[in-house]
Amino acid sequence: MTAGEMLAATVPMVRTLNLEFLETTADRAVIRMPDQPDYHNHVGGPHAGAMFTLAESASGAIVIAAFGDQLSRAVPLAVRAEIGYKKLAMGEVTATATLGRPAAEVVAELDAGERPEFPVTVEIRRADGAVTGEMTVIWTLRPHS
Repeated sequence: MTAGEMLAATVPMVRTLNLEFLETTADRAVIRMPDQPDYHNHVGGPHAGAMFTLAESASGAIVIAAFGDQLSRAVPLAVRAEIGYKKLAMGEVTATATLGRPAAEVVAELDAGERPEFPVTVEIRRADGAVTGEMTVIWTLRPHS
């Protein structure tokens, strides 16, 4: 099961927003949200909450791809997130997530008995390529007790 399939199966909001996983690797996750009138804002573009969910889902996909082999001993959790809406988003939007620290460094902290935190950065783009939003999500791997 890919990281995208896993998220779609376990996170209902992924299915609700009809998110499409275009690429999911330990280095990059790309997710598209189709243009859906039910999730528009007052100016006809995707609602800020839908874009937040898209970006957070992209961050989760890369975390699962990068750390899926650690799930038997730790659960990934989003700790905090910050998003900036840069330009008006219209139509379909795509979120691209990248890991902010080397995965091996994070796993080494987990091996040392720590609860590592690490950033994932996400860019949200319109179909014309313009960046409409940027998000940083701080994730942790919480060891099972």
